[in-house]
Amino acid sequence: MTIKQDYTICAPGAHHETDVIIIGAGPVGLFAVFELGLLDVKAHLVDILERPGGQCAELYPEKPIYDIPGVPLITGEGLTQDLLKQIKPFGAHYHLGQMATSLKKRENGLWRLSTDMGTSIDAPVVVVAAGGGSFQPKKPPIPGLEPYEGKSVFYAVRHMEAFKGKRVLVAGGGDSALDWSLNLRPIVKSMALVHRRPDFRAAPDSVQKMRTLVAAGGMQLLTGQIASLYGDDGVLEGVKIKTKEGEMIDYPCDILLPFFGLTMKLGPVADFGLELENNLIPVDTEKFETSLPTVFAIGDINTYPGKLKLILSGFHEAALMAQQAFRYVHPDAKLRFQYTTSSTSLQQKLGVK
Repeated sequence: MTIKQDYTICAPGAHHETDVIIIGAGPVGLFAVFELGLLDVKAHLVDILERPGGQCAELYPEKPIYDIPGVPLITGEGLTQDLLKQIKPFGAHYHLGQMATSLKKRENGLWRLSTDMGTSIDAPVVVVAAGGGSFQPKKPPIPGLEPYEGKSVFYAVRHMEAFKGKRVLVAGGGDSALDWSLNLRPIVKSMALVHRRPDFRAAPDSVQKMRTLVAAGGMQLLTGQIASLYGDDGVLEGVKIKTKEGEMIDYPCDILLPFFGLTMKLGPVADFGLELENNLIPVDTEKFETSLPTVFAIGDINTYPGKLKLILSGFHEAALMAQQAFRYVHPDAKLRFQYTTSSTSLQQKLGVK
C-alpha cells in the first residue's frame, strides 16, 4: 500500500474488508465518501482509471464547470482536487486501474466484489457510481490484434516495471501517448512514438520534451499508421507501419501501447444481476437503492422519473444513499441527523475543531 497525492492506493491482488464498496471514483463517488464518512462508514473505491476524478479528470480536466452550487467556475481537475481534499479525513482506500468484474453475495451476507487484477473486497453495502459506465479503450483497427492483447499489446500501463528492458512502441497523439512515452523511456531498451500526422493534441510542454528527446536520439518519432502486427503466439516481434506516402515500414518491437482515447460502456456491471432500463439502473428516490437490497446506484448511472444528469444531482443522491447505508452497516446504532455547521463531533471528524 502506497500513499500518493494524499490518498491511499492499494496494491492489486489482495483481499480487503470494509463497510461500503464504491464502484467509480468520479465526483459523485468521491462525495459519497464524504457523506458516508460523516456517519462513521468507511469506504473503498474501485475505478478502471489510474486516478480519481472520472470523466472530469480524464476527459475535460481544463473544461470549466459552471453549475456547482456556490462555485461560479471550476475545472474538472480543480473539482477533483477539492473533493479529494474534502474527503481526506475519512481515509478512503482506492483500487485504481482495476475493473470491477463480478459481484457475488456470500453466505455470510456480505457482497464480494472482484476485479480484473485479482483484488477482492467484502462489504455489506455496494454503491455503483460509475457515471456512464466503465471507460474502455478505443482499439486500433488492426487485423489480427486480439491474440496479442494482454501479452504484447496493452491499453494501459499498470506496472511500469513490466516494460523494463523492452522495445516499446507507443501509438497515439494525445496526452496519454506522450506522457507514457516520456515516463517509460528511462527504463525501456528502446522507445518509439507513432502518430498518423506530425501534429499532436497533447500538452505543448510534453510535445516539446518529446521532440527534444527525438533530436538527441533518445527516442524515435514515426509518422504513419500501424497496418499489421507480426509474431507467434501473441508474442510481438514487430509492426508494419504505412506512411502517408503509402510506403510500408517494418519496425521491430516487443510491446505496443495504443492510446487512442476512451469510450464509455456499461461493462461488467450489466452482469451484476441488477435490473436495467436502457443500460441504466433504476432506483427509488428515497434511498437510491437498486433492485438488489443493499446495492445502491448514484450519479449518471441511475435512472428515475425526473432524473437530471447533473453533478449536483449526484451529490444529493449520495447524501440520501448514505443515510440508508448507515442503517445497513450499523443496524443497532441510532442515526442522528446533524449539521456540519453546528455539530462539534462532525467538525472533529473533519479536523476543523
